[in-house]
Amino acid sequence: MQAVMSTITAVVLAAIAGYAGAWYLGVVESSFAVLLMLATVVTGVYWVLEKLVFLPQRKRAAQKLQAEHDLRKAALLKQGFTNIEGDVEPARQKLLMQPWWLDWTAGLFPVILAVFVLRSFMFEPFKIPSGSMIPTLRVGDLILVNKYHYGIRLPVFHTKLVANNDPQRGDVMVFRYPPQPSLDYIKRVIGVPGDEVAYLNKELTVNGKRVPRAAQPEFFDGDSMRYALQFRETLDTRSYNILNDADRPAFIPGATDFPNKEACRYTVEGVVCKVPQGHYFMMGDNRDNSLDSRYWGFVPEANIVGKAFFVWMNFGDLGRIGSFE
Repeated sequence: MQAVMSTITAVVLAAIAGYAGAWYLGVVESSFAVLLMLATVVTGVYWVLEKLVFLPQRKRAAQKLQAEHDLRKAALLKQGFTNIEGDVEPARQKLLMQPWWLDWTAGLFPVILAVFVLRSFMFEPFKIPSGSMIPTLRVGDLILVNKYHYGIRLPVFHTKLVANNDPQRGDVMVFRYPPQPSLDYIKRVIGVPGDEVAYLNKELTVNGKRVPRAAQPEFFDGDSMRYALQFRETLDTRSYNILNDADRPAFIPGATDFPNKEACRYTVEGVVCKVPQGHYFMMGDNRDNSLDSRYWGFVPEANIVGKAFFVWMNFGDLGRIGSFE
């Protein structure tokens, strides 16, 4: 039995490791959430079997060993032997010990389950890979995302179980990228369902009202070694800084075909979009260096992951740690 389970477990763990490697290398399309759920299910099955089958078997074997030892000891005492040597305890403890294939499955289940619950329903860490949200978020920022702020969703399947807050204009939101849902994107909510969003000549208007902005000192990007125009934009009650590249034109080049594209009008001045029901219009704060809703369309409500709210680490700049709201 031990040899069979050892072989089966080795095959299962090798298959999971191979699948994870194929996902990491881009050979198969998956996500860390799928891998984590798979690990939770597999280790959970072993944990249940350990509690109901394997541990009772080992306890019975240890009890049998102890009983046999006690019988031998009693028999020797009857024969007059009083100086009986031998300690059965090390052998009994060895029988009770979990084999490696349970250590690496059932033994890890509580930790994996805790990570799965925490990541799926409470907070999830993300790393900022690009400069589309500069100056609010920088490349290398490690951020936390509140997974329950917009409602509790079933992991992997993304079905909403419990409703909570609706996204508000100005929120920094993580969502599954509509053209490729296996990728997570982060942008700022600019338009909610029913809004008319206009970005013309690099100025933002929502529902016919120009979004106020005030000039700030130029921003120096150390990665590109360039200066950019910086403004303080106030959308509803949210104020945040945005960047503009004076050398980039106002029109939107390379907009793809996307669902509800007929709700958008593209001109040399920019774009005007009417946000469909159940969708959101997203933009990066680095306005001329962000591929966002202007290019690939609206974010469906079903694609929402959570609300970003805190930088918990940046190894290149510890001063980045803290809330960015």
